Amino acid sequence: MTTSPVLLQADGLRKTYPTGTGELVAVDDLSFALHAGGALGIVGESGSGKTTTARMLVGLEAPDSGEILLQGRPLATRTRGRAARLARAKAVQIVFQDPYLSLDARLTIGATLDAVLRLHGHADRTARAGRVRELLAQVGLGDREAAALPRRLSGGQRQRAAIARALAVSPAVLVLDEAVSALDVSVQAQVLNLLSGIRRDTGIGLVFVSHDLAVVRYVCDEALVMYRGRTVEHRPVADLLGAPQHPYTQLLLASVPHPGWDPDAIGRRRRDLAAAHPS
Repeated sequence: MTTSPVLLQADGLRKTYPTGTGELVAVDDLSFALHAGGALGIVGESGSGKTTTARMLVGLEAPDSGEILLQGRPLATRTRGRAARLARAKAVQIVFQDPYLSLDARLTIGATLDAVLRLHGHADRTARAGRVRELLAQVGLGDREAAALPRRLSGGQRQRAAIARALAVSPAVLVLDEAVSALDVSVQAQVLNLLSGIRRDTGIGLVFVSHDLAVVRYVCDEALVMYRGRTVEHRPVADLLGAPQHPYTQLLLASVPHPGWDPDAIGRRRRDLAAAHPS
């Protein structure tokens, strides 16, 4: 079996934030490799460092040390000038949790996509209009949604529009930061099926940042579990979720409600884990 080439690579990423008494280590020595057409889940609870990781991947935060490489070439963590910023945006795009906040409420969905294309050098109006229709069709939207303001769409339609906007620049990697957590379960399934199809058809690499193990199980090939900024497990999804090795991964799985679930016991296990792994 031939392994696809490495698309995105993180090497030794570290990110700290100053506090009143010192510093908070948000991410510490994080490394992974995402292959072309692959899907990596970055899993953890609030405060684990997964969202900071997502922000570093798309250039919203600069790591204190380590590097991010796209197809073997370092991605600039600080960009100067319009051309450099556009090139950085084209490499890795992000879809956030709340599409209503990430879309411009004053613009129709069609105008939003058109503005992205103009920003990235598509000067021909007719060609842009055709590309907007293609992008909308790719995410299951049409002319009615193109003419609508974000507030006139459902949550699932807004998230599809946000995905279309991210795809407009043909990025190599798409980072999804809790991108389906605010959606109803049935709508989640639709969006996840959509992303799986896009991945299959385009070869784009996906990085899913999520606390939801069901989402990761459904759509990802590999999962990386973060606890207090560090990687505690990184294995194929089936192996990791079928036989978790680290106590934190075991706790995450045990925390999912199921018959016989005991939240008090989960709380005790969580306190024991924190005592065994102090910050």
